Amino acid sequence: MGRGFSPPSDYAIVIAQPLSQGSTVPNNNAHAFAVRLMQHLVVPTFVLDPERRVIIWNKACERLTGIPAGQVLGTSDHWQAFYQEPRHCLADLLVLGKSEDIDALYIAHTEPGDSALGIRAENWCVMPKVAKRLYLAIDAGPIFDEDGKLMAVVETLRDNTEQKLAQMALHSLAVRDGLTGLANRRSFDERLEADWLHSLREQCPMALLLLDVDHFKLYNDTYGHQKGDSCLKAVADAMASQVFRPTDLAARYGGEEFAVIMATTGLDGALHVAERIRDMVIELGLAHCGSDFGQVTVSIGVAAMTPTEELRSEDLVAAADSALYRAKHAGRNRVVAAGTE
Repeated sequence: MGRGFSPPSDYAIVIAQPLSQGSTVPNNNAHAFAVRLMQHLVVPTFVLDPERRVIIWNKACERLTGIPAGQVLGTSDHWQAFYQEPRHCLADLLVLGKSEDIDALYIAHTEPGDSALGIRAENWCVMPKVAKRLYLAIDAGPIFDEDGKLMAVVETLRDNTEQKLAQMALHSLAVRDGLTGLANRRSFDERLEADWLHSLREQCPMALLLLDVDHFKLYNDTYGHQKGDSCLKAVADAMASQVFRPTDLAARYGGEEFAVIMATTGLDGALHVAERIRDMVIELGLAHCGSDFGQVTVSIGVAAMTPTEELRSEDLVAAADSALYRAKHAGRNRVVAAGTE
């Protein structure tokens, strides 16, 4: 679309100066200045006309995207600078009057509201030409003539990748256990409550696995804390490898205890996963001379409930903890169930 459009050699926003009786004509000096200013702005910028054809693609935009202006001017192919498949950019939404579609295209944005005032959004872009994945902060604003008719939409871009990665790292520190990489206790508590409320609304069961490394204190005393840490990481990896659904959460509950929250899961399904985890830990073959089994094993307590107004998420934890206690006192290296659906 728009490949037949041939932009003027000095494409840019026209600056007009008022004359007598309210008429206006372009001021050539101002016009030329606007061209140079736009081309040499340090902020990556491109401009679309009312047919969504690119009429400005400045040098900073060339550097950011690796796409020369001559490749996109007069076309609607600007999306190729940011994505691998055709999709609308923020400026396109304003030209088309589809600011309500912003939710489907951008992971963060201001409320569209009156789009005549412009929109701000953020998104990961694959940047095919420069072979980079960048997190861009994007502003798009319309330009209208004196009669309120759309003349163009300007989109500016900022590379916020480093800031976003730093933010993600801080978030990971806040929600992940530093040793095992699993969700930490804070994340566990928040997810448990959220899943409990969801299950209460939907009246569906949810399950909880509580897992304890058998005789871990003795393992630490025998092999040292460094080996103990390695043991916990290995057990965590084994457990996480058997938690397949993205809706489930594997977490470090505390010390040598781990947990798995399983939404929309009954007791039978939870027991099946628990046995898989126990078998996987055995397959690790980690020697433990202080254990009756001669290797590292785990005990797992499993509970499943369908929430009611009378029950609380703490009741599910208490049921799983009671089952874990029974598993340890029944000889360890086993799965014990408690609770009802």
